[in-house]
Amino acid sequence: MLKQVYLLSFLFMGIHAHAQLNESQIADPTTYLDGLKQEMMIKWPENRTINLVFHGHSVPAGYFKTPIVNTAGAYPQQVLQELKKRYPYAVVNVIVTAIGGENSISGASRMMEDVLIHKPDVLFIDYGLNDRGPGLEAAHKAWKQMLELALHHEITVILLTPSPDQRVDYQNPENKLKQHSHQIVQLAKEYQVGLVDSYNAFEFLYKQVDELKNYMSQVNHPNEKGHELITKEIMKWFEPPGEK
Repeated sequence: MLKQVYLLSFLFMGIHAHAQLNESQIADPTTYLDGLKQEMMIKWPENRTINLVFHGHSVPAGYFKTPIVNTAGAYPQQVLQELKKRYPYAVVNVIVTAIGGENSISGASRMMEDVLIHKPDVLFIDYGLNDRGPGLEAAHKAWKQMLELALHHEITVILLTPSPDQRVDYQNPENKLKQHSHQIVQLAKEYQVGLVDSYNAFEFLYKQVDELKNYMSQVNHPNEKGHELITKEIMKWFEPPGEK
């Protein structure tokens, strides 16, 4: 009987360890883009053009105080500027397929003709802010559709959680923006892709409503200072090999 107990305990520990090994996790930012980063260090004439595609709503599209579009101040272009500091030999195209006011359902419907046509080396997806409209279930289905289509075409994907909306009650841990952020994190884990946690990047401001305003151009759009916080998170995925 005692042997049976030991055997069952051993089997349980083995199953538990196996489950832990196979537990889905967000991609490792220190290794996820290793191949691409190596390519970005190659000098002419052996180098090639790298395509980074930013798919989403008004924030990556560059809308600040609507209807003003500050393309150069939005995080896709900020990322390009930072990349050129780190990878001076790289030829990098930043392609923005984002549309102001759009949610992930519409974004998923445009994947083939508007996104995959550019053959992205990395695809960034940022729809959480507007997905409060269609809701969690519909958004989940659309994000899975985009993810599976991109991964089927062997495209590297990085998901973004939503940037702030000043109308949100951040003291409520179950606020809708937090719920969508959590869902995006879970998708990144499930598909083992990259994650830029914009929601968390602004978290130090959520208890200081007046201070949050200094990072916003309007109620639901970051200003350049706000976009810098998102850019900083994205650049964690592009640290040159050998740097911490």
